[in-house]
Amino acid sequence: MRAYFRLFKQAIKRRFPRTLWGRSLLIIVLPITLMQFAVTWAFFDLHWQTVTARLSEGLVGDISWAVDAYKGEPTPENMAQIAAAAQKSMQLSIVYQPDRALPDSRRRNPWTALDRSLKGALEAQLDDPFWYETTRYQGAVDIRVAVDGGVMRVIAPRERAFATRAHIFILWMGGATLLLTTIAILFIRNQVRAIERLSNAAEKFGRGDDDPDFKPYGASEVRAAAQNFIKMKERIQRHIDQRTTLLASVSHDLRTPLTRLKLELAMAPQDEATTRMKQDVSEMAYMIDEYLAFARGEMQESPQPVFVNQLIQSVIDGAKRAGHQPEFIPLPEDVTLPLREMALSRALSNLVLNGFHYAKNVQVSVAIEHKSNGKQSLHIYVDDDGPGIAPEKREDAMTPFSRLDDSRNQNKKGVGLGLAIARDTVRGHGGELRLDQSPQGGLRADIGIPIT
Repeated sequence: MRAYFRLFKQAIKRRFPRTLWGRSLLIIVLPITLMQFAVTWAFFDLHWQTVTARLSEGLVGDISWAVDAYKGEPTPENMAQIAAAAQKSMQLSIVYQPDRALPDSRRRNPWTALDRSLKGALEAQLDDPFWYETTRYQGAVDIRVAVDGGVMRVIAPRERAFATRAHIFILWMGGATLLLTTIAILFIRNQVRAIERLSNAAEKFGRGDDDPDFKPYGASEVRAAAQNFIKMKERIQRHIDQRTTLLASVSHDLRTPLTRLKLELAMAPQDEATTRMKQDVSEMAYMIDEYLAFARGEMQESPQPVFVNQLIQSVIDGAKRAGHQPEFIPLPEDVTLPLREMALSRALSNLVLNGFHYAKNVQVSVAIEHKSNGKQSLHIYVDDDGPGIAPEKREDAMTPFSRLDDSRNQNKKGVGLGLAIARDTVRGHGGELRLDQSPQGGLRADIGIPIT
């Protein structure tokens, strides 16, 4: 039983709207729709059917009178008097058709409630065989009764048998539902738009973009959230500015003594000890650069329109100047995206050179993924044929200062910040860096950046 309930609950969740817009609309529109259905059902069940039944009973009562009056004196003169009285007082057209029989079939009314009401009244008040049809004529009903070797045919206005104004009530109910739904949609859309703007501003800030036009508006709760977001953004921006200033000072203070050391070593006698000291100073400078690059991020650079194929080709050319031969598979048609060119180039260069540290062949390819929701994303793949990284260690490999023990990740030069810097750069573009198994057998670095 619990399993069935769980399956039912999961099915409801899958069909339940996932967006705030859809859920809010459902919360407002569903009760209105249910209420309108309930009112409509109560109207037809308690009012319309009752009125229709009374009208049918009144019509059949008049027909029963005409039949009984003719049976009492079955002459043409009496039939003429009955027809004249029925036409004048009851709006009924009555004709006696001698030597006729009742039809064998009839066309059914798609609205069975009409036929059911008239049939019940005829069965209750007439003892003679009868036939009726409510669809032959647009504004009338055709009723025939078998009497004395013939058929008495009665043509009655439809409003004598049914309450014909029900459609007006339905139109009023439908119009009211449409009006209320439209008003609800306008109000809900206005509130949801405020939340969407707050979400877009937060996403832009996460990518390092500023939204100067963003202002709090909407409901008081949404305004409070927007104001708190602005305050948080200002605090984070102050922290970034202070850190940038501090790093600039640290960079200057550290590079000055390193420069003096390099000069002194260049002027010192060149022997094996001096060579080792030069290597130590060079490694120290590299480590400082890596620390500063990680701490600084690339927040100072603003996104600019960049041709993707050209950007990657510049990285490939840089790797070739360093003595490597990476393979590049570009997009069939180059696209332009707002990117931080220097930061992304540095991240790609890091991935490509890292691949050549542990593999002989490195391939860079680029593709555009079309998602089911209509959105697109840019994917840059860096594949190599090296030893790769075990799946359980891939996340640790992108952790700052991580230096794994297997042969792939012994960072002999550096402090374990290469992949961390690359991932931060990709995340600064609103994307994600993932490590996977390469089709070449080694490691695949997948840079995914959404296309807005």
